[in-house]
Amino acid sequence: MPRVGLNRTDVVAAGAALADDVGFGNLALGTLAQRLGVRTPSLYKHIESLADLQHAIAALAMAELDKQVRDAMHGLSGSAALAAFANSFRDYVVRHPGRYSATVGAKFTGPDDPLLQSGSRVLDSMAAVLRGYGIDEGEMVHALRTLRCTFHGFATLQASDGFQWSGDFEDSFDWMIRFLDRGLTEIGSH
Repeated sequence: MPRVGLNRTDVVAAGAALADDVGFGNLALGTLAQRLGVRTPSLYKHIESLADLQHAIAALAMAELDKQVRDAMHGLSGSAALAAFANSFRDYVVRHPGRYSATVGAKFTGPDDPLLQSGSRVLDSMAAVLRGYGIDEGEMVHALRTLRCTFHGFATLQASDGFQWSGDFEDSFDWMIRFLDRGLTEIGSH
């Protein structure tokens, strides 16, 4: 018997929290059912499969990330927008490593997929930062990939405790933003 009041939104939210706690790769329907106080078959009233849950977590994470970066960047441009995006992105990944991992490599199910829609808005936010530097549309894809790889790499290393050598990683993050700012300013001026 399903728990009274349990719905798809609750199942996905609990799955996202579980992914943050145990890692996205360790997400299991049995563990999720225990957390929700139901039997595993009861989950199938709300999700089709583990793959369906994983995709829904990816869509939730991208929607959350989209809102967080847009709120952080609101009204900013140039280096301030770059820093706001970078800090907001990193904050999300560090606080929600499991659900963020769900977004990496997630495939879109079609043009109405909420994951695609939110992901496009995150890219639009990064593109707005880059346009503020005067990045040419012909170089936009390269610049977007550079920012994504840089921010993703730093944030996932921090989230997995990958900075174990001496020196403050906050100083390194600030240095990285200044480095990107100088490079984008140089590229945009040509």
